[in-house]
Amino acid sequence: MRVLLTLVVMVSFAGCAVIPGANIPFEAERDDSFDLEEMVSIHTISPKLLQQRAADPEPTPVLNTSLEAEIQNYDYTVNRGDVLNITVWDHPELTIPAGGDRSPSEAGNWVHSDGTIFYPYVGKVKVAGLKVTEIRDILRERLAEYIESPQVDVTVASFRSKRVYLTGEVKQPGTQPITNVPLTLLEAVSNAGGLTEVADWTHVTLTRDGQSKRYSLRELYSQGDTRENVLLRPNDIIHVARNDAAKIFVLGEVIKPMSLNVGRSDITLAEALTESGGFDQGIADANGVFVIRKAAEETGKIADVFQLYARNATALVLADQFKLQPRDIVYVTAAPIARWNRLIAQIVPTAQAVYLLSRTDGEISTNF
Repeated sequence: MRVLLTLVVMVSFAGCAVIPGANIPFEAERDDSFDLEEMVSIHTISPKLLQQRAADPEPTPVLNTSLEAEIQNYDYTVNRGDVLNITVWDHPELTIPAGGDRSPSEAGNWVHSDGTIFYPYVGKVKVAGLKVTEIRDILRERLAEYIESPQVDVTVASFRSKRVYLTGEVKQPGTQPITNVPLTLLEAVSNAGGLTEVADWTHVTLTRDGQSKRYSLRELYSQGDTRENVLLRPNDIIHVARNDAAKIFVLGEVIKPMSLNVGRSDITLAEALTESGGFDQGIADANGVFVIRKAAEETGKIADVFQLYARNATALVLADQFKLQPRDIVYVTAAPIARWNRLIAQIVPTAQAVYLLSRTDGEISTNF
C-alpha cells in the first residue's frame, strides 16, 4: 500500500497534463512560434454580450439598381431552333393557320440551322440574332413590293434556342428556356419547385463562360438583398449545394456527442445541447460550456471562444438566445473531480500490480 500511495502522490504533483480525456486548459500552452493567448479572443456569454449583438442594425432590403436596369432594357433575340408566328392582316393566304390538330409551334416558321426562315414572296430571310421588331420591319419592307401597306406581326411561338440548367438540391432539376420574359436566379429556382430540405441556401453557384460565382438565397429570401439576384443568360448553370458541410459539432461531456446539420432556421446553443442529450450530469462541468468559432480574417485571430457559466440552470436562458453558426464547435468540459477519478482509475490497476508483485517477491525471499 505504501507503493500505491507513493505513486498517487507522485502523479498528483505531475499536474493535470496526465489526466485522461480532453479539456480546455485555463492557461494557454506557450511556445516561441505560436502564442495561443494572442490568437484567441475569449468572451463570456452574458446579457451584455447578447444585448450588444441585438443592438446590431437589422438588415434592410437592398435594391439592385443594375438588375432593374437590365430587366428594363431586356429584349429577346431570335436564334436557331426558335419557331416564329408571322401574321399578315387581311391576307390569310400568307398566314399558316394553327388549326385544331396543330399547335402554333408546329404551324409556325422554324428558324433553320443557317439562321434563316423562308416566307412567301420574300424568300429566305436572315433572322438569327434579330429582335422580333426588327424581323417585322424587314418583312413589311419586302412585302410592300407586292402588297400595298402590309400590316405584319411577328411573335415567337416556341422558344427553343436558349436555355439555362439547374442542378443540385432543387425539387425539379433540369433545363428552363430563355424567353421574351426576363429570367432571374430567384425565378429559376422558384420555377424548379424551390429548394429541397437538404439544400444549402447560402451556397448557390452560377457558372457562366467558364467562371463561377457564389450567391446566397438566404440573403435574398430573408433580408431582401436583391444584390444576390442576377439576370440569367443562355447556357448559365445554377447549382444548389447540399448542406452537408453546414454543420455544428457538439463534443465533450454530453450524452451523445454528435454533429447537427444547419437547415434554413437558426440553431441556438440550448437546442444543440438538447439534441445531444444534454450534460452528462455525473462528470460534466456546467461552468465549462464553450462555443469555439473561427474568427473573421480581418481580426488576425484564429478563433473566438464563448463561455457559458451554466452551473445555475437559469443561465440556460442565455443559451437559448445565443445563435450558433455553421462549423461552430460546442464543447462541454469535464468537472475536475471527474478528471481526477479518471486518473485514479488508470493508476489503481498499475499500483495493485506493483503491490502484488512486491508481495510475491517478499514471499519468495522468505522461503529461501
